[in-house]
Amino acid sequence: MIVALAGGVGGAKLAVGLAAVLPPGELAIVVNTGDDFEHLGFTICPDLDTVMYTLAGVNNTRTGWGRASEGWRFMAEMKRLGSPDWFQLGDRDLAVHVLRREALLRGEPLSKITQYLAARFGIRHAILPMSDTPVRTHVKTTAGEMAFQDYFVRLRCAPQVTGFRYTGARIARVPGALAQILRGRVDAVVLCPSNPFVSIAPIFSVPAIRVWLRERDFPVIAVSPIIGGAAVKGPAAKMMRELGLKSEALEVARHYGSAVDCWVIDQQDARSASAIERLGKRVMVADTLMTNRRKSAALARKAIEIAQNFSKNNV
Repeated sequence: MIVALAGGVGGAKLAVGLAAVLPPGELAIVVNTGDDFEHLGFTICPDLDTVMYTLAGVNNTRTGWGRASEGWRFMAEMKRLGSPDWFQLGDRDLAVHVLRREALLRGEPLSKITQYLAARFGIRHAILPMSDTPVRTHVKTTAGEMAFQDYFVRLRCAPQVTGFRYTGARIARVPGALAQILRGRVDAVVLCPSNPFVSIAPIFSVPAIRVWLRERDFPVIAVSPIIGGAAVKGPAAKMMRELGLKSEALEVARHYGSAVDCWVIDQQDARSASAIERLGKRVMVADTLMTNRRKSAALARKAIEIAQNFSKNNV
């Protein structure tokens, strides 16, 4: 069993690659829910939906979020009626939010709703929210502390970041299916190339997951979210600089420290390989820019290869 920890567009792309090379019973994708928030009466789960839409092949490849061939009549009418329109909900995307909200009101857990929706999209691999109870990422900035979506979408990442807070993490309850995985056989964990602070850190903040990773007997492999000093998409590099860190693969490796055993870094960052190895990490240099599903699968194979080699050498 390979467990992937994912969030955002980069996480979704590698999840697609892993799903292409691993059978359903050998892959579980644990998705960040720190981005979730309540909006227009709905519970919006951006990372869960991005992973789901991408695996199903119905994602909007131009924007990186939402559905392909989307319509916007709902939002246009909401705007006409005076509703805030800073967070866009497409007409087709809206159906997912309606079904999710109805199920939550019936008392169904987020994991069960996610399983149902994934099946309706024809997805056979397990997509699991990191928690069935709300965990919310708050961004600390020079303009004050704010909910992640206010920072990310409404303010377009403009405020300078000073830190993060994950409310609800202390009492977070992992889904039953995830709890079973945490007790079972795991060959490796793959950290997808997701933002370290707002995609992976919220997952790490869940106590059951944090303890499981600390007491692990399997390798953790991470794909760097930084390529050539920049993030492919999103504010990871900006956040690093504002936190006093260099936006480079080596700095990401230092940030994770003992939480990661092996690194996959891009060819553009090959010169950092020896420095990362001096941190006591295994390193593989590869093409990590996933511009299509074929390249996602190739990168997934690289991540699995370094995991297998690590396990053989540490028997």
